Amino acid sequence: MSKQILAERYELIERIGDGGMAAVYRAHDQLLDRYVAVKILHPQFANDEEFIIRFKKEAQGAAKLSHANIVNIYDVGEWEEKHFIVMEYVEGETLKCKIQRDKKLSIRDTLNISAQISEALEHAHTHNLIHCDIKPHNILIKPNGQVKVADFGIARAASSSTMTYSGNVVGSVHYISPEQAQGNSITPKSDIYSLGVVIYEMLTGQVPFKGENVVSIALKHLQETPVPVHELRPDVPPVVEAIVLKAMEKDPLKRFSSSQLILDIHKAEKMLFSEEQTADDPYATRVLPREQIQEIMSQNAERSVHGKQQGSVMKSKKFIILLVFILMIGFFTGAFLSFGKFWSNAEVSVPNVVGQTEEQAKAMLEDKKLRVQISQNYNTDVPSGIVISQTPEAGTTVKEDRMITIYVSKGAEKVAAPDITGLTKEDAEKQLSKIGLKIGTIIEEYSDKPSGTILRQNPTAGDKIDKGRSVDIVVSKGKEIKKLTVPDVTGDTLSAARTIIENAGFSVGTITEAESDKLPGTVLEQTPRSGGQAEQKSAVNIVVAKQKITKEQAKEPAKDSGSEKKVNTDKKGN
Repeated sequence: MSKQILAERYELIERIGDGGMAAVYRAHDQLLDRYVAVKILHPQFANDEEFIIRFKKEAQGAAKLSHANIVNIYDVGEWEEKHFIVMEYVEGETLKCKIQRDKKLSIRDTLNISAQISEALEHAHTHNLIHCDIKPHNILIKPNGQVKVADFGIARAASSSTMTYSGNVVGSVHYISPEQAQGNSITPKSDIYSLGVVIYEMLTGQVPFKGENVVSIALKHLQETPVPVHELRPDVPPVVEAIVLKAMEKDPLKRFSSSQLILDIHKAEKMLFSEEQTADDPYATRVLPREQIQEIMSQNAERSVHGKQQGSVMKSKKFIILLVFILMIGFFTGAFLSFGKFWSNAEVSVPNVVGQTEEQAKAMLEDKKLRVQISQNYNTDVPSGIVISQTPEAGTTVKEDRMITIYVSKGAEKVAAPDITGLTKEDAEKQLSKIGLKIGTIIEEYSDKPSGTILRQNPTAGDKIDKGRSVDIVVSKGKEIKKLTVPDVTGDTLSAARTIIENAGFSVGTITEAESDKLPGTVLEQTPRSGGQAEQKSAVNIVVAKQKITKEQAKEPAKDSGSEKKVNTDKKGN
């Protein structure tokens, strides 16, 4: 396709890459006079209508991302049955090429690259977009060290259900998360696992799991623990190895979020490299060597001998007295706030304010000369503004001005209903349970979708719903199989039988002949028999009569038609 013009705009210059889903070309945008990367889907995907719809939707979603560490998407289109996506052209190399060349990356470079990838993922995840195929091949590194994450054009929206396109698992098996390998629902944590594998490879020069085939590798992601990083590379600091282990947790709930990963990477960088950055700063925090500590201690001892330490000791005594005084004030203040006027004999019985509104409860307690502290909590069962509980409990005798804490309901916590259409009931339950929702009423109806597929939901995706509530679903029963009554065509001619069968909603199947005394072409038998029930458009097989051959006809030799014709011709000539 080199040197061809795509969409009357993009001149394809050279093929620069080829993946499982598309080929990538460096191209020249003739309209804006700039170089771009054009990804053209392979034909097997271009002919999949369902995939194309999803591809366009997700590419358009990815085009909304704008981040320094994400390859920009400029255009999505179709030209002469070729579906393509136009992206920013990034000069440089892939992370895979860098690893293959350098074998093992330095700790500093590994953390720097990992932080930039994490920043890209956090931006995408906050926009409800999951990459699904994080691997070194999709990480581009510019000459200045800037990292660009590519291939968000085939990313799945966070509300999507499974990780399959036309039954094929998407994602490279060496970097795939356990939930992806099982075909389960994905979350942003799936990208974190894949990034953990990438960090492992940057540090050790090899992927954590290898096998004879994709199935064996996928099973290792599910069942096995990789060789510890420090065994393959002893100089890796424990803090860095801990980041890899947490990112590659089998359980998604135990992994980092993208924002947590960014924080831990920066902490590791500060811990490992801040000393180099502050070497010339006299005010920088630093760890004193043991020799310096001993020298300082000996100098203090000398001062003590010469009497110079006496003044500081006196100051220390005054400081201790002042500290005790402050602590006593704090104690009495805390006692007053917690237990009321402990020097007073006036006591009151704490009223029961559970079930009251916040205003009513506050008024009841203040009438008893008690002070009120309010704590608000989410509660599914108690309406907003109503007191759930109190401390101390009702009936407790306390002194006046005692602080009473009341716990007021904020109502049920609101969460956004996820998109579970297209999922099975089991997968939907897993996705809903993660955010505190559950399946409600289930209605079944016939559809062209596979049996068990969720067709609709209420509330719809994105609607706010109380945590703990139910989502009602409509589930496919598969295609409706209509059964019709088979008509009786015995005794009819073949042409009449064909019309009757087709008008009744069936098709004519095999037609066989049998000798009969009846008029040739008359229907003798049919299968299935008339009056029975059969699926709509199913075939009705028939047997028709043909002329019965007599014994004399069977014994009579066949006449040579050419000779007979010749005789007739001769007779005519005579």
